[in-house]
Amino acid sequence: MGLLASFIVPHPPLIIPEVGRGEERKIKKTIEAYKKVAKTVSEQKPDTIIVITPHAQSFYDYIKVSVAKSASGDFSSFNAKEVKISCDYDQYFIEAILEKAKSKYFPLTQMGGGDKTLDHGTLIPLYFINQEYQDYQLVRFSLSGLPLMTHYEFGKLLAEVIELGNKNYVLIASGDLSHKLLEEGPYGFQKEGPLFDQKVIEIIKQNRLKKLLDFKEDFIEKASECGLKSFIIMAGALENFQTESTLLSYEGPFGVGYAVASIMTKDKLNKASINESNDLLVDLAKRSILYYLNTKKVLNIPEDTPEYLLQERAGVFVSLKRYGFLRGCIGTIEPVRKNLAEEIIHNAISAAAFDPRFEPVKLAEVDYLSISVDVLKSPEKVYSLKELDPLKYGVIVSSGSRKGLLLPNIEGVETVREQINIA
Repeated sequence: MGLLASFIVPHPPLIIPEVGRGEERKIKKTIEAYKKVAKTVSEQKPDTIIVITPHAQSFYDYIKVSVAKSASGDFSSFNAKEVKISCDYDQYFIEAILEKAKSKYFPLTQMGGGDKTLDHGTLIPLYFINQEYQDYQLVRFSLSGLPLMTHYEFGKLLAEVIELGNKNYVLIASGDLSHKLLEEGPYGFQKEGPLFDQKVIEIIKQNRLKKLLDFKEDFIEKASECGLKSFIIMAGALENFQTESTLLSYEGPFGVGYAVASIMTKDKLNKASINESNDLLVDLAKRSILYYLNTKKVLNIPEDTPEYLLQERAGVFVSLKRYGFLRGCIGTIEPVRKNLAEEIIHNAISAAAFDPRFEPVKLAEVDYLSISVDVLKSPEKVYSLKELDPLKYGVIVSSGSRKGLLLPNIEGVETVREQINIA
């Protein structure tokens, strides 16, 4: 029971013979790969198929789950209204995921209409699957304008709900790659298009799906894709599994990249071994936040604190994020406490409860926060921009008594000039 397999699939309408009317023969490799996917799904016999699609109704600040008893759709928008598909939604899973999201303050919604009409990002994979297997219920999610990491965290949430159910599941990540592969294509050419596809294909072949989070926003926009966030949700759902990833096909004769891949789940990873590698500084920050929220008191330095945290002094920044969004960040440029341990404890509490930009963190949120602790070395003067690197070094800009600081390796900050301007 649980998540048996996941698949990356494209959704070009012309792959349907009644739509393509012969043009589908130009993507023969994609069709053959789709048939292999359908065959594998049939062999797995899932109770529920979860489809993540970029073409259902969506919202900027929420991921959406479709809610209804059943749904249907056809290809009338592509002059093939005779091709129809219908299915029932898995009511249990929908209720469970909504409840789990609510308990974790996750931005998932069921708002809006159109849930009874299946979009082509869902219809196309079901068209092939239905030729081999039809004894399933459906759950359908659409993407959002939220950050990539939020979609990854949603995948982890999906995995939690899947574990709660006594069913077998298959996950379909529907999405095309770059739409800008050829000058003669419908969307033209952009050099980032082939580069994007190449990087995604390499990630699939290497079975390093979390690397999908490394794409920069401007690069994604120039590549003009529609599947990345679908794939990232899938990656999040697979985080705690050993997997075997196989690229079944890739082609793009019409100027749009079509990839088909299967990711089969094997054993679950040992969570205990993962937790053992957690940063001691992050653990201390989390303990101090939990203690303060429970008691309104400052945590005494724990007896098991490593000696170096008791001997060293440094400025520290503690940053809190929830589902990719900043939730609090407070720090000291230079040390103000007697040791590094106290610096972390006090700044963690300040980030959670006293950052004036945010409401205080609630106790129920803590387990769902991403906490980072940055220890600052003594600042050094620089005399040339060539000495700086926004991935390795933070910057402090001062004018009189006023100071602005920016930590290194900030998402979206790629040049030294950007880093200095922000600071």
